[in-house]
Amino acid sequence: MRIRSSALTAALAVTALALTGCSGADADDADAAGGPYRVLVTGGISGQGALAANAQTSVLAAKASAEAVNRAGGVGGRQVEITVVDDAGDATTAVSELREAIASGKKPDLFLNSGPSTITTATLPILAQNKILSFNIGPTEDSANPEKYPLNFDLASGPAENAETIARYIKGKGYQSVGVIHGSSAYGEVFGQAMEDALSGEGVSSTGSEEYDTAALDMTAQLQSLKNRGTQALVVDAYGAPLGYLLASLQRLDWNIPLVGNTSVAGTSLVSKAAPEGVLGTPATANLVMHVLSSTVYDADDSAVNTMVDNMKAMGDIPSTLILADNYDALPLVVAAANKAGSSSDPEALADALENQEVLDSAETAFSPSYHFSADSHASKPGDEAYTFVPPSPLLNGQYGNPSA
Repeated sequence: MRIRSSALTAALAVTALALTGCSGADADDADAAGGPYRVLVTGGISGQGALAANAQTSVLAAKASAEAVNRAGGVGGRQVEITVVDDAGDATTAVSELREAIASGKKPDLFLNSGPSTITTATLPILAQNKILSFNIGPTEDSANPEKYPLNFDLASGPAENAETIARYIKGKGYQSVGVIHGSSAYGEVFGQAMEDALSGEGVSSTGSEEYDTAALDMTAQLQSLKNRGTQALVVDAYGAPLGYLLASLQRLDWNIPLVGNTSVAGTSLVSKAAPEGVLGTPATANLVMHVLSSTVYDADDSAVNTMVDNMKAMGDIPSTLILADNYDALPLVVAAANKAGSSSDPEALADALENQEVLDSAETAFSPSYHFSADSHASKPGDEAYTFVPPSPLLNGQYGNPSA
């Protein structure tokens, strides 16, 4: 449980946030003149299925946070102004929109994406070249490497950290002969290897890792292979429609074993909806638990998270799980860094401040209870206490486990 008092708890008004800064002014000029703190947010709002709903939640979180920060005085006295770009989940579109914003004379002070990791891969080189501070919710293999991207910080935990947390949970449950099945996405491939490494590190015997094509409609062959090796518990990576196909393949094999889903599973709406729209309450999910941040699970006593939910609700309906609300924490982190650096316009000074644990501890975050960026790593590393494992349930306001759902 986390109890925090904060100026950010002020009630939100439903407000449209538009980019209105002075054309042609760079960040230093805007700061000196008390101009807006410009934030560019990209998201696949017009995408399909889970991608669109998750992007909308991500954007909503950024808007709600901006409104709350503005009511508390802004970033270094500058009011936050959000520009939202619909990239449809397409990396080429995201790059084009980012380049256009830079060329327009209204270069953003801060860039936030809404995933997936392909957007991260495409935009990070441009952000680094133009010295733009960024927070990222689609980690890649090198996005948290400060030597390569010194101005980027991963809000979402990376595959290695997620795998380590899952492996410790599995060890605590006493499971052995554990298999892994993952998608062919960039994240899935890294997660699959990280999961095997993490199981080995915890002394848990592994039956190996199987990869499926994310465009496939059947994963029976991969699952049969794992079953033949004596797998007694299965770690699952699947996002969107592939999760449904994977669970259906398990049913065809009549294979009832403990399933541990990663955050991709928790971010898929299928597990929160009853048939025919989803799989909630069916035999397919009877053995499933999901790895989530604690903010994704309802807790009446968690004032920081409940304030975040109220702030987001004031801006609009929350269309998907809060596992995609990472961007809510970006601006409180920048506020804390600006207070330390004495400036909101120097991205390098802000990045240095974000590597200071005292600064991170002072930030009024809610999505995650803590961040542990350092000079060696810009990964979030909130620690095991930030996570929990929950069975599927209906969502209410983006959270699992609410008795009113």
